[in-house]
Amino acid sequence: MDKDRIEGGARQVKGSLKEAIGKVTGDRATSAEGKAEKAAGEAQSAAGKLKDKARSVAE
Repeated sequence: MDKDRIEGGARQVKGSLKEAIGKVTGDRATSAEGKAEKAAGEAQSAAGKLKDKARSVAE
């Protein structure tokens, strides 16, 4: 498993938590930061999946 998949998953979780905290506290900036971090994590995870697929095809 590619490290980008692991790091991306962690960023998704962190972003989701930050987004939830922002919603609960009514802090729109924190909520927006959480959404952005979650999206970045999803992109990083997707890149890791592509790397894994490329490695498996190359083998």
